[in-house]
Amino acid sequence: MSAQDDFEQVAAVLADRGVTVSKVFGKPAYKNLDGKAFACLFQDALACRLMAGTPEHDEALALPGAELFDPSSRHRPMKDWVSVPHANADRWLHFAEAAHDRKP
Repeated sequence: MSAQDDFEQVAAVLADRGVTVSKVFGKPAYKNLDGKAFACLFQDALACRLMAGTPEHDEALALPGAELFDPSSRHRPMKDWVSVPHANADRWLHFAEAAHDRKP
């Protein structure tokens, strides 16, 4: 399955929580009821706002290939966002739900 397919599959599950799909950084993103993005598909990875210092943030960064999200590719990563590679797509729903539930 492609990263886009896995993204859409997670979106279908999150729709029951009022989550919509829109664009952020020109890429498809999940937005909460307030219209704030909490995760997006970027270069075959799901970048999730997990908030630095939380167990989910640490758990995501421990995955092979995971890293802090750097949408500009200028070595200025966003400390609260983790990019979870498509190889770990089976964990995307878990991290998307954690990002949705976490208040910044």
